[in-house]
Amino acid sequence: MKKIIAFGASSSKHSINKQLATYVANQFENSTVEVLDLNAYEMSIYSVDREKENGIPQLAQDFYAKLGSADFIVISFAEHNGNFSSAFKNILDWASRINAKTFQEKPMLLLATSPGARGGSSVLEIATKRFPFQGGIIKGSFSLPSFNDNFDAEKGITNAELKNQLMEIVNSIKL
Repeated sequence: MKKIIAFGASSSKHSINKQLATYVANQFENSTVEVLDLNAYEMSIYSVDREKENGIPQLAQDFYAKLGSADFIVISFAEHNGNFSSAFKNILDWASRINAKTFQEKPMLLLATSPGARGGSSVLEIATKRFPFQGGIIKGSFSLPSFNDNFDAEKGITNAELKNQLMEIVNSIKL
């Protein structure tokens, strides 16, 4: 059994990205899924002064260790002003101080969704370009537009064409 770590890169308690990441992670066979909640890793805003005074917070070390425990990582990004949410960016900044290759050469599937028609495509593009430099081995990416029209909490992706696109990606990834 392969271990998948999945999370929505958002601090929203009702994160649509956490819902999407959880749904997609559970599409992989012969795996166990652990879903992280970014709220469990809330830390002071990263600064070199804080790091110098106090070191790297235990929560950053815990997050880094969770990534290290995975055989595969699934992340779905919330898009805040075209980029990462501040909650995710702060965790990433702290964890990158442990190791610049934060994702530890783990294979990953990157996702994004939003209520809008672009489905978080700007942040997804940023992540797919950036994460290889931080030790992420990107096996695929997928954007779900208009989340509220195309996703149901019990059925998952309801748009057949979008579901088929996603499943082609999932099925192409060998865990």
